[in-house]
Amino acid sequence: MKRYYLIFIFFIGLINTAFSQHINGTVVDAITHEALPGVAVCINDTSANVRLNIAVTDSKGRFALSASRPLKVSMIGYVTQIINPHDKMQIMLQPSSLDLQPVVVTASREKQARQDAPIAISKINSVQIQDTKATALYQLLNKVPGVYMVNLGNEQHTMAIRQPITYNALYLYMEDGLPIRPTGIFNHNSLYEINMSGVKDIEVIKGPASSLYGSNSVGGAINFITQGPPSGYAGNISIQGDNYNYRRIDADGGFTSGKFGFYAGGYVAHQKDSWQDYSDFDKYSANIKTTYDFDNNTKLTAAASYNYLNTQTPGSLDSAHFYNRSYGSNQRFTYRKVEAFRANVRLDHSWSEKSNTFVTAFFRDNSTAQLPSYYIADVRNSSGQYVSSNGQVNDQKFRSYGLLAQHRTDFDFLHSRIIVGAYMDDSPSSYYAQYLNIQKDQVNNYYTGFTNTGVYIDDYRIKLFNTAAYAQYEIKPFEALRIVAGLRYDRVHYDFDNGLPPSNTKYKQQESNNFNIVAPKLGFTYNLGANKGFYGNFSVGFQPPETGDLYSSRQLTPLKQATFDNYELGGWFSALDKKMYFELSLFDLEGHNEIISQLLPDNTTQNQNAGATRHRGVEYSVTYAPVQDLTFRFSGTNARHTYVNYSEVRTNYTTGQSYSLVYDGNRMSNAPAWIANSELTYKPHYLPGFRITPEWQHINHYFTDPANTKTYSGYDIYNLRFGYECKQTGLKGLGIWFNVLNLTNKLYATTVTSNQYGDTYNAAPPRTYTLGISYSFSKY
Repeated sequence: MKRYYLIFIFFIGLINTAFSQHINGTVVDAITHEALPGVAVCINDTSANVRLNIAVTDSKGRFALSASRPLKVSMIGYVTQIINPHDKMQIMLQPSSLDLQPVVVTASREKQARQDAPIAISKINSVQIQDTKATALYQLLNKVPGVYMVNLGNEQHTMAIRQPITYNALYLYMEDGLPIRPTGIFNHNSLYEINMSGVKDIEVIKGPASSLYGSNSVGGAINFITQGPPSGYAGNISIQGDNYNYRRIDADGGFTSGKFGFYAGGYVAHQKDSWQDYSDFDKYSANIKTTYDFDNNTKLTAAASYNYLNTQTPGSLDSAHFYNRSYGSNQRFTYRKVEAFRANVRLDHSWSEKSNTFVTAFFRDNSTAQLPSYYIADVRNSSGQYVSSNGQVNDQKFRSYGLLAQHRTDFDFLHSRIIVGAYMDDSPSSYYAQYLNIQKDQVNNYYTGFTNTGVYIDDYRIKLFNTAAYAQYEIKPFEALRIVAGLRYDRVHYDFDNGLPPSNTKYKQQESNNFNIVAPKLGFTYNLGANKGFYGNFSVGFQPPETGDLYSSRQLTPLKQATFDNYELGGWFSALDKKMYFELSLFDLEGHNEIISQLLPDNTTQNQNAGATRHRGVEYSVTYAPVQDLTFRFSGTNARHTYVNYSEVRTNYTTGQSYSLVYDGNRMSNAPAWIANSELTYKPHYLPGFRITPEWQHINHYFTDPANTKTYSGYDIYNLRFGYECKQTGLKGLGIWFNVLNLTNKLYATTVTSNQYGDTYNAAPPRTYTLGISYSFSKY
């Protein structure tokens, strides 16, 4: 009987082969149009005789197989498709909204499943980016659990990730794995140096990533992964505007021909006469990327980006103007002008399936010139009477030449892997600040103009040289357990050359500072199966003082490098037949010599090392798709940020005596205890291409001073987004969207600061309507 059964199967196979057709196809991402390697294509049948007929796409997204029945096309992170076979198939895979096992690269500079990375890492994929239609990056990043990107207007910002809202250098911002600024020249605003329209994915590591990426990756590291050349050719153009005269045009496109691929994209944004007085701005942003495949094992990638921002800076509001919704500026001359150019060339080579190397050479050229509103200050006598006003104009420039090299080898022994790398960054920089006399109309509290005295506050040059080496080793003692150990050594060298005469500065004419840091990491993941698992992690983050903190004439206190010990435990699971996915991270971040911004009586700031701080909390996210048309997401963090050992020295200007204020055990200022973001996305199957998404953002109340005597109530705001992408043949490629931000027209501030003269508020936009239209095309 068995013999007849085998003969029957044999003849069925012959018949199936006779009626099969040979299929050549290409699989691409439905949004970015990039070719997708590693996609599994097989006959949609579970019987043993056809399961072996499987093809996997190559680096160009191509596959070939013979089949006569429907094909199943699947890849982690994408919606599986069942399609009928035909020759020269062009398959567009849609990224999944409910991704149970996203592929990330930021955890190790190598592609790996999220569950293999023993850290808290989140990914904003191309679906979220396309559906949000963000006019500023905070509208995307605030969807990530544990992240509060503070909107300061006109693409300016600051951040709070496992830290209070801070302007300090505790975050590492990267583009394709390269820091967009060198160590020692951090700018809390520097994400305006990113081309939003050229971003494909965003990955966020929460907590220290110093063992792999080095300095500043303490609160978090954010990696913007840029768009690459599409398969065939593709392009997109869009126009949008809002009810407060924001206008923007985006355009991008590219092609692949043989071994060569090209992509270019950018946008132009303009704002004039907005809801806030004196807040006009212009932004020009562009990037290009080319690829050349020498063969299947060797690839060359060259990329460049340019970003220009010219913005007026109105400054913050006092409480009376804020609560009266009086958004007038008390001056009309402050500004910020930024030019940032970056370029890199990367060579990838695979020696075998178990070994590969990449080498990247990079270049940066950056200038940030400004007349900052936050440096305008009133001078008062011992009786508190007004005497005069002053400010400054400054400019910081740097030019970087650097190299990053990394090698990875896999071993059969315990399924282990070693990654080793080296990093070099030579970034000479210059900085000057000149003293301004500010004229003021005291009756109307309005600054009418300024005179540049020509007197230098600062004038210096720095040779900044950062070298590093790192190694990471992974083993799997058994199938479920993965252990990861990492170690990085950094040497940061500042060579300071003072342009001020000795009588005008507290520093020597030349001075050298060296910081040598070792950052270890030890973590594990344990896979319980069925999309369930947990991880643990210990890591150390470090932050050498910034050059501006060390050498500014306003900085009177010497600074040491800060270190942070991070203890972390988390997990993930899916439920309800894989319709729900949940992630959780518990963290304890212990700061030593943390550099804290101290507010002085003249409303300026001074940095100093706090003895110790503690940051403890829980981050969580849940995604639930009860039906195909509906997806619900909730993300949040509950945290407590505490001064463990911290005090300030104040001066009584009446008596001239100094006294100390001790804040041990107090909550850190500007540290919300609860941050949450949630959205519900409806994409009806009966109207393909349509979407509607309401969103809720919550910021809990927080103290605005270290004495914990003043608070801001926080806020809840609601956003609503509509969009429609035409799928019909005649209008295919046409899209339209309508977003309403701050739906209830809530009066709120994105951040509030307290001083002895009162509170200052950074006002958020009132209800804003944005309308946009786009057209895209592609051919493979």
